[in-house]
Amino acid sequence: MTVEFAIYFPLYMFIMLVVIEYALVTIQQAMLERSMDLVVRDIRLGINLPDTEHDTIKDAICGNMVGMRNCSQNMLLEMIVQDAYVGINLPNLPTCVDREEEVQPATTFQNGGSNSLMILRACAQVDPLFPTTQIGRTMSGEDDLINLTATTAFVQEP
Repeated sequence: MTVEFAIYFPLYMFIMLVVIEYALVTIQQAMLERSMDLVVRDIRLGINLPDTEHDTIKDAICGNMVGMRNCSQNMLLEMIVQDAYVGINLPNLPTCVDREEEVQPATTFQNGGSNSLMILRACAQVDPLFPTTQIGRTMSGEDDLINLTATTAFVQEP
């Protein structure tokens, strides 16, 4: 009985850690997408947001987020004006926070005029709960952080 326990217990613990890690990352991703949807809805309706500047939108997204520590320091936004007849021209990889640098990377953030198609993308970095597990190493990149992204589009109302 002791030999079986010694063999199977680490396997069960590993499976439990993987499930917990994946569940937490999935919840944070869903909360980021939900928060962006709520903020974009407020932008479209013209309520609850005095302006559509980078810091105002980021603070509104972080205000709706649940479960992400240091949201304002770990998130960058990109917003571009897009021609509806050309297609989306976003870079393949989003610009994320660089925690090692004091100055953050530059992102494109443009406010459009009336009836402009806007693309808004957020990239947030979170620490894995169990970085030494295989899923923690797989999901995190070269900087040992997990990148969560959410993209949405809306039309700037007149």
